[in-house]
Amino acid sequence: MHGTLDLEVAARPHYTLVTVRGGLHLGSYRRLRDGLLQIAADGPDAVIAGVGDLDFGPVAPVGVFAHVARRIRIWPGIPLALATGTAGHARALRAHGVHREAAIGEDIPSAERALGKAARRQAELVLPRTGEAPALARAAVRRACAEWGVTHFVYDGILVAGELATNAVQHTTSAATLRLDLRHGRLTVAVLDDDPRPAVPSPRPRPGSAGLGLHLVAHSAQRWGCSPRWSGGKAVWAVLTTERRTTAPD
Repeated sequence: MHGTLDLEVAARPHYTLVTVRGGLHLGSYRRLRDGLLQIAADGPDAVIAGVGDLDFGPVAPVGVFAHVARRIRIWPGIPLALATGTAGHARALRAHGVHREAAIGEDIPSAERALGKAARRQAELVLPRTGEAPALARAAVRRACAEWGVTHFVYDGILVAGELATNAVQHTTSAATLRLDLRHGRLTVAVLDDDPRPAVPSPRPRPGSAGLGLHLVAHSAQRWGCSPRWSGGKAVWAVLTTERRTTAPD
């Protein structure tokens, strides 16, 4: 019951497959949760977790899958599906209400079918490590919003993209990539870099001072956050919607 937990990751054409082995218990809960969140942060179209070789103990925190499904539905806006492998696992997942948050299939093909095909538009741009990066990021947002017919996101989108690009250039020494996603009427703007240090807003920024940018991002976005990636580094992201905004980072 208290064995180690391993995650084997394989990229597939339309999703990332995560084969989970070992024991699910309070000691391994965090590794499973954080591992799945980090894999999702790398930007696949969907995540399928194969849990047939995962040991569910009598008090296993099975609700971790519902938690992960809710989180990645917000950002990066992708679905989670589970391939149960056994009838016992399927019953345990349904008993904990996981089926209300994640698609469930008995094997990988059925889990893939349960995912369906969500409409998605995506664009990426590698940003230079120069002062031109913010302008290029803003121009990419303008182009994408025009092509995708969501010009109502242009104002907030260019503000967020410019600030995230500026933050990456000023506070990291790695290459950075702008990633734009449009799904379910939400535009997500993310900048990915190889620096694992989290992006943190300054506690009391003054106009014109360093650190003000993330406060502008928080004001413009419905949700925003900084997520470590399975492949290394992090993604600083913001979700733009027509809903009321919140300023708390996720």
